[in-house]
Amino acid sequence: MQTLELVADRSGERLDAFVARRCPQLSRSQARRLIDQGLVIVAGRPAKPSQRVAAGDQLLVRIPPPEPLQLIPETILLSIIYQDSDVLVVDKPAGLTVHPAPGHPRGTLVNALLALCPDLQGIAGTLRPGIVHRLDKDTSGLLVVAKNDRAQQSLAQQLKGREMHKTYLALVQGVPRPPEGVIEAPIGRHPRNRKKMAVVAGGRPAETRYRTRQLLDGYALLEVEPVTGRTHQIRVHLAAIGHPVVGDATYGRRSTFVGRQFLHAHRLAFRLPTSGRTIESESPLPADLREALDQLQGRG
Repeated sequence: MQTLELVADRSGERLDAFVARRCPQLSRSQARRLIDQGLVIVAGRPAKPSQRVAAGDQLLVRIPPPEPLQLIPETILLSIIYQDSDVLVVDKPAGLTVHPAPGHPRGTLVNALLALCPDLQGIAGTLRPGIVHRLDKDTSGLLVVAKNDRAQQSLAQQLKGREMHKTYLALVQGVPRPPEGVIEAPIGRHPRNRKKMAVVAGGRPAETRYRTRQLLDGYALLEVEPVTGRTHQIRVHLAAIGHPVVGDATYGRRSTFVGRQFLHAHRLAFRLPTSGRTIESESPLPADLREALDQLQGRG
């Protein structure tokens, strides 16, 4: 078990937020779980996630080793855009779930990665070895995976520091006004449907930038950059301004000309953990989304 001794550098911050900030290998939910398990001690006493730290507080954080992975490597064809000893960049197809969940332990990107990289390490937890960020099942495109602890920590720090840049292509209903802008609205669980997210007062701050790339018969193809990384952020924010992603049955409605949400992780840029060199990968629109655009262009 890893043990860290920390000293709070400012007052008023929630304990779970502080631990996640000072331990880049942990997400906020992982920090909260450690606190709930009594593995975070503040001034000699167990604490609660919502407790506010004071400058100078001494903390002891115990991080247990990764649990044994009860996962079966599976040979699933993957498109690898870049790979070295630290990271690999995958062009994920639509329909492939990123990580296992209860009732869905197989047929995921993680299973495929374990077959491709048998020594892939579990990071700070369990079912997401090397997964630094994720894409929804029906979102296609680029995803970076860490191959070791050091690479995972580097990529996690880049995400938290907003140094990793992700650009998506999204087809939306209607024409956004202005054609280029920033959406800033807090996101949290939907108050009535816990399986959905929504713009809610008291949600976590979220920021999305967009730029109109092409207009097509009452639709707009956007380049979208999520500055923060909330669950379903792009889909929620675009729906909130009245321009849901085409084919998004959760936050908009199904489409007659594309069988899934028209959202594609098009471009990804980050620093390599060892060399510090910035690399940028790009993925073209897959065939189903390209065909949907061709249909709209044919209407004109």
